[in-house]
Amino acid sequence: MVLDKLLGFGKQLLRVKVVDCSTEDSRLSRCLNTFDLVALGVGSTLGAGVYVLAGAVARDNAGPAIVLSFLIAALASVLAGLCYAEFGARVPKTGSAYLYSYVTVGELWAFVTGWNLILSYIIGTSSVARAWSATFDELIGKHIEHFCRQYMSMKAPGILAEYPDMFAVVIILTLTGLLAFGVKESAMVNKVFTCINILVLLFMVVSGLVKGTLKNWHLDPDAILSGTNSSTSNVTEPLPSVESLGVGGFMPFGFTGVLSGAATCFYAFVGFDCIATTGEEVKNPQRAIPIGIVSSLLICFVAYFGVSAALTMMMPYYMLDKNSPLPVAFKYVGWEGATYAVAVGSLCALSTSLLGAMFPMPRVIWAMACDGLLFKYMAEVSPRTKTPLAATLTSGVVAAIMAFLFDLKDLVDLMSIGTLLAYTLVAACVLVLRYQPEHSSPAYQMTSTQEEVELSETISVPSMGILPGVEERFSFKNLLFPEISEPTNQSGFSVNICASVLGMLILTFSILAVQGGTAAWNIAALSVLVMVSLVLTLIIWRQPESKTKLSFKVPLLPFIPVVSMFVNMYLMMQLDRGTWIRFAVWMFIGLVIYFGYGIRHSAEATQARSSPDEELNGYKPTCALNGSAMSPEKEAFLSNGLDAGGDEDDL
Repeated sequence: MVLDKLLGFGKQLLRVKVVDCSTEDSRLSRCLNTFDLVALGVGSTLGAGVYVLAGAVARDNAGPAIVLSFLIAALASVLAGLCYAEFGARVPKTGSAYLYSYVTVGELWAFVTGWNLILSYIIGTSSVARAWSATFDELIGKHIEHFCRQYMSMKAPGILAEYPDMFAVVIILTLTGLLAFGVKESAMVNKVFTCINILVLLFMVVSGLVKGTLKNWHLDPDAILSGTNSSTSNVTEPLPSVESLGVGGFMPFGFTGVLSGAATCFYAFVGFDCIATTGEEVKNPQRAIPIGIVSSLLICFVAYFGVSAALTMMMPYYMLDKNSPLPVAFKYVGWEGATYAVAVGSLCALSTSLLGAMFPMPRVIWAMACDGLLFKYMAEVSPRTKTPLAATLTSGVVAAIMAFLFDLKDLVDLMSIGTLLAYTLVAACVLVLRYQPEHSSPAYQMTSTQEEVELSETISVPSMGILPGVEERFSFKNLLFPEISEPTNQSGFSVNICASVLGMLILTFSILAVQGGTAAWNIAALSVLVMVSLVLTLIIWRQPESKTKLSFKVPLLPFIPVVSMFVNMYLMMQLDRGTWIRFAVWMFIGLVIYFGYGIRHSAEATQARSSPDEELNGYKPTCALNGSAMSPEKEAFLSNGLDAGGDEDDL
């Protein structure tokens, strides 16, 4: 009896969402095109990092080899981007990684993913708003800071800011109003700011290449320390330390420095996932979302590569300023007037980053509220603007409060945990889905030709019923040398098990690699983990893939998703203990909401309670995201077909 209750509770946590993708009906306004998505991805990704990050990484980690750091970081981001692109083609609905997890690995993991995405977007919005306020305040002589420090100082210890940032609150509330007013208007403002930002960066790259010299990529530390280097002849600053120079040349801190810089640069590419939240606001999502994700990542890499190359050619790497490298570099080459262009570009970049952080946040909240995992009032859609009005206003107010009270320096790393966790789950979901048989794949139906849509009926088989494949004969020979070209229940179940074990092994490897040091036992353990992981990856690779036609598929399966999972988990383990403690507190709050409200009010739980027979049989008709049911005629046809003993493949 107790065992039955535990199994029933486990099935509740792992029930999958039923989504019908054969219709383009949406409660939101379909008004965005591919160019809008590219601009949104570039705007949210190519933010303040290009104006600050390049100088800090080049000076402390990589030197001129920062261009390689950005290349490695871009490749790691593309791995996650390809996985997002395939899911965008599979399930073009609002919700991003939250929805992708829901249709694949179940409700609990979906809630965890969505809850962390909300955290990432809120902190991203608040931190960028404070950066925008600080940048603007710098231009006008820090009058806002002086006023707030004098009349509104906060002496509370901990993570509270020294003073509340009223201007950041005004910025957030203004953009919240813009987002509530309409998607098309928001996209237009984003395109304008993004184009200005790209033009400014293009000017910086061209002028930097004109005024720069390749000699700065081949500096000799001995010549610099002896004072004979021409690059420092016009500078009155004291000579640099030996540590800050490294060994000189193109890679002064070695390949280790390049990898360390790449880990930091990876976060400069975070933001493209906001494109995946626009599934119900794009005119042709199956085509536009993959193109938007891949194109925006490519454009951002070219921009980061060009700016970092120009910067290190204009000025020796050890002299770069960590906080404002571009203005200092232009002053160094005698082009002080260009600092105004840097200021304009910086404000435009911060504006697009802010809009890029605020745009997906209410859509994830809205999707979770529609599914009943968050409070229902957040699922309201404005009949006039067709935007998630309640979710937009709620998220804007919460982000404004965070920006008002918190300094957020200690909280920014929480963004990384939420984002990397989402990336990891999306990669794992792609890995699992591509090896599942058609009739037992998660609950959605892809749009194909009109004739196929008219003739097809959607049937969902929950992935957590009786173990699939038990009726099939299992052998290691069939596992490594399958005789069939189509996925079966057995092959799909084998991939599920291998992917789950692989995830645990990658997590263990990342923990030992970061915390274990160079002890002999640790090296041996890491070697064993690598070998077992390779064997599991080989087993997955040998299984037959699904032949479902998609507008985009991740290439080189299963290697790209596996490498993406490894990179993301390894970067998560690099974060400090305090970040993990704050993450645990946030997750505790989320789990209280889920087990206190979401597990009982979710749409899937409501449907299961109203249709117990369907749940017992393991079949449920597909519903659209807004909860509309299958027509009576289709339901009768489906019921008659199953009662007559027909196979679901025949239907």
